[in-house]
Amino acid sequence: MEKLIGREQEILNLKKYTSSNRPEFVAIYGRRRIGKTFLVNNLFEGKMAFSMTGVIGGSADEQMEAFVDAMHEYNKKTIVRPQNWMEAFRILKEYLKRKVKLKRRCIVFFDELPSMDTQRSNFVRALGYFWNSWASLQDNLTLIVCGSATSWMIKNIINNKGGLHDRITHELHLHPFSLHETELYLKSKKFKWERLSVLHAFMALGGVPYYLSLLNSNESFAGNIDRLFFSEEEELRREYKRLYSTLFNTPDSYINVVTALSKSRKGLTREELCKYLGINSGGHVSTWLEDLVNCDIIRKYSVKNKSSNGNSAIYQLTDLYTLFYLTFIKKAETETNYWRNHIGTPEINTWLGLCFERVCMAHVNQIKAALGIDRISTHFYSWRSKNSLPKAQIDMVLERADGIINLCEIKYSEAEYSLDNAESIKLRNRTEAFRQETATKAALWPTLVTTYGLHKGVHSSTFVETITLDDLFK
Repeated sequence: MEKLIGREQEILNLKKYTSSNRPEFVAIYGRRRIGKTFLVNNLFEGKMAFSMTGVIGGSADEQMEAFVDAMHEYNKKTIVRPQNWMEAFRILKEYLKRKVKLKRRCIVFFDELPSMDTQRSNFVRALGYFWNSWASLQDNLTLIVCGSATSWMIKNIINNKGGLHDRITHELHLHPFSLHETELYLKSKKFKWERLSVLHAFMALGGVPYYLSLLNSNESFAGNIDRLFFSEEEELRREYKRLYSTLFNTPDSYINVVTALSKSRKGLTREELCKYLGINSGGHVSTWLEDLVNCDIIRKYSVKNKSSNGNSAIYQLTDLYTLFYLTFIKKAETETNYWRNHIGTPEINTWLGLCFERVCMAHVNQIKAALGIDRISTHFYSWRSKNSLPKAQIDMVLERADGIINLCEIKYSEAEYSLDNAESIKLRNRTEAFRQETATKAALWPTLVTTYGLHKGVHSSTFVETITLDDLFK
């Protein structure tokens, strides 16, 4: 099996959960193609007492057939097809009783769990009874459940209000790769790209391992993008609807939300979003937003100002694959070499700047480490003014417990960034607007986050600190 790349903390956690001296119920969730199944199968290959995978989109009969096939695979005996999930878990229990007596760790894995919960199947209720009545009493048993339908996993397993309430011993949210992990993965595939090309791949594919696996080391980044999105193969053009259909039962509502958020660089408040969509701000909006946050598609962040007496929430599209798709796909429906034909154009340059901001937001811990404040309590948010003219906004604010606030200006550049007089004045005005509107007494440190550092010039001293692309890869 292919070697695991990255996931160091997740591996340590899973090894701990499968070597404890108590029963463990582990729920793993995360978006489609993020590597949940690969992680479990790679880590516990040949060590599972039982494993089955739900049939995505399958009927109740097909789910039960999958159970029978899995039971035959492990038990090596033909069983009578269960009539329902209560009976299926009873058969599983009788089989596992022999396994737990061996005193070795007994690992049971249910993959694509949401698929098994077909209409009126009572699957979750039967799973809860299996765990509460027997599995939770076996000190050497670990039950691992996994699913791409993140909202279903959180609602029905992690936050279950019935028989599984508070029964999960550990939850593991598998996130996209960081830049560091993306670089490790590409190096393992014999890519010899410079870090700027790795950054570009991350911007388009969002650190999703399966998407990265589709890249060809013999092609340039531009060639890969044209093949994956704009050629007759266009594997990642077709992925978009599959992604949202897998994550959500009513994908169109969620697609409408992310489409609206893709139009705004800094994001929208709930009220702004509802106005854009022409809908009332009801409970369903809360569900959509919460689900999208849990699936790593959007982020919710605070905007701090004095006039609102606190923080107000902004929702911003952060899934880079979704952002790439919504930005370019409809513009290039008939152009097979779209990317290579438009390199250096304003539309791609604008996208590069926009995505670099999103990348930096996903690497706040690396930025803090580069500033030497990773052990200092720090509140992270973005800011936009309400009173200043012209309206001021600051990409990233790091409010530190040591009385200093880093006001981070994020700039994509393919060379050293040069600060001219006009930009220097704008930066000073934004800093002053922030001081007045937040009424802060802290020291304000203008901080540049860019690719290749700051060109030394007349105005370079405007920035107190500079973070580079190499810092983001650590």
